[in-house]
Amino acid sequence: MNAIKNIKRHKNIILKGLGVAALIFTVAFFTFEILMEKRADVTYMNYADFLERAESGGISEVTLSDGPLMKFKINGSDVSYETDNPRSSSLKEELLTLGISVSEGGYVSAGRIVQTGLSVCFIAAVVFAGYKITSKKGKTKNPMALELTDNAGLHATRFCDVAGSEEAKESVSDIVDFIKNPGKYAKLGARMPRGVIFYGSPGTGKTLMAKAIAGEAGVPFYAVSGSDFVQMYVGVGAGRIRELFSKARESGKAVIFIDEIDALGKKRSSAAVSGNDERDQTLNALLTEMSGFSSSEGIVVIAATNRLDALDEALLRPGRFDRQIEIGLPDMAGRLGILKLHAKNKPLSDKVDLCGIARQTVYFSGAALENLLNEAAIFAAKAGADEISREDIDRAYYTVLAGSEKKDRSSVRERDRKITAFHESGHALAAKIASPENTVSKVTIIPSAKGAGGFCVNIPPDKMYYTKKEIEAQVIVSLAGRAAEELIFGAGEITTGAGNDLEKAAGIVADYITKYGMSDGIKFVRAKNIGGEAAVFDEYSSQMERLYNETKALLTENIGKLRALAEALLERDALDEDEIDAIVA
Repeated sequence: MNAIKNIKRHKNIILKGLGVAALIFTVAFFTFEILMEKRADVTYMNYADFLERAESGGISEVTLSDGPLMKFKINGSDVSYETDNPRSSSLKEELLTLGISVSEGGYVSAGRIVQTGLSVCFIAAVVFAGYKITSKKGKTKNPMALELTDNAGLHATRFCDVAGSEEAKESVSDIVDFIKNPGKYAKLGARMPRGVIFYGSPGTGKTLMAKAIAGEAGVPFYAVSGSDFVQMYVGVGAGRIRELFSKARESGKAVIFIDEIDALGKKRSSAAVSGNDERDQTLNALLTEMSGFSSSEGIVVIAATNRLDALDEALLRPGRFDRQIEIGLPDMAGRLGILKLHAKNKPLSDKVDLCGIARQTVYFSGAALENLLNEAAIFAAKAGADEISREDIDRAYYTVLAGSEKKDRSSVRERDRKITAFHESGHALAAKIASPENTVSKVTIIPSAKGAGGFCVNIPPDKMYYTKKEIEAQVIVSLAGRAAEELIFGAGEITTGAGNDLEKAAGIVADYITKYGMSDGIKFVRAKNIGGEAAVFDEYSSQMERLYNETKALLTENIGKLRALAEALLERDALDEDEIDAIVA
């Protein structure tokens, strides 16, 4: 952003300089025109005629010059004449002998005047523009300087503006009281946490929570990004760290927020020579500053990251970032609160059920829920409606999940539609049988703009833990599309459409073996502790084969339902939850 502002500033200066140059050139041009008009009064005479008049006494005055022309006047006339200048050393003597008045150096041609004037004007314009640019550069900020965001005040964010993170709000409520009343805790020997790290998935509201802390405490909120301190020049990042804390100390009490702290706080190399000396110096400066201010100052540092495991251990020790608070994906109640919060300024139809939407949006972050309602509002506005309908929200929901529907389907072959129908029917049927607690809200074979031939929306319930059987069911649902293709069309006709499904299943099986220790062949070990990955790969292959065979057996037992779902999809393009339940039942 700073670079863009500097470019615009320099661009304006250059344009002003060019404007001045254009003005000078215009003045010079009109001066040239005036001179040329005056020059029109000068009459040219060839040199032979000039000599004849001079010898006959017809010339009264001659002005000699070093130029190619010389100026003269004839007797009885004020009109100026000019003729070729022979530049002869004896010319003056000959003219004086003939009784002609001679003067020297007083005549310069109009062309020479204009040429000299234009050269002077151009040089002056260049010097002026350079001076303006140099003077502006002298007024720009020191490269150490930071643009700090201080958004405390009347419109500050409060805890009431944050929904879906009740546990996190409870964890930071005492920090607000610390900032407001540090003496209350100091007399009991309590030390205010110098730093707090918010970690969790992207879009869960880490920045919003930090703003709410500053807003509740009524103190300035200084927001920076970790990338602001990572510079090519050694020492710049450390200087900016010192400037940031100096600015906070001037405010007395403040909240310093460093977003994406992993950009500067990654684990340092144990090698003798670090791969990034600048980043290490910046991190050392941050550690020093955090250890340097008193707990009674009322300054707290809040950092946010999506990669807590990548941070340097020195940052996470007590006395630096004392607390590590997870701000995770919201549960059912949290999603409902977030939806209500973002629906305040949106006219929703009476048929819109926010509770139903909250149940349907498992694994949605706060940012994703806000985006969902915003997309629905855009669809309603494009349709010219006065309120947001349930259909607008449904359309936005499936657009967020799979992309907008492809309008031109003329290139989709009928065989491709049939393959897609059986593929998605396999997912839907497996979800209904293997994971009965899940909600299959929609299955469609309408292609999306993201390249998907269709999709099946399989929504799991909110749960704290998953059993071994439930994880295996997830794998079976993922493999059911490929299994349906093989059962209906044959092993030689399976398609690339299952690529993403296989990748998802592979990730689940890998965690099943190495992370959760649920495999019968390898238990309670992680891959890095096995002394080689051959055993893990063999077990992975064995489990994938077993679960794929179970998937094919499940679909074979329910082949009639699979065909009924596929035929309904080919006829209607999409099926909702009630239609799916009716066919499967």
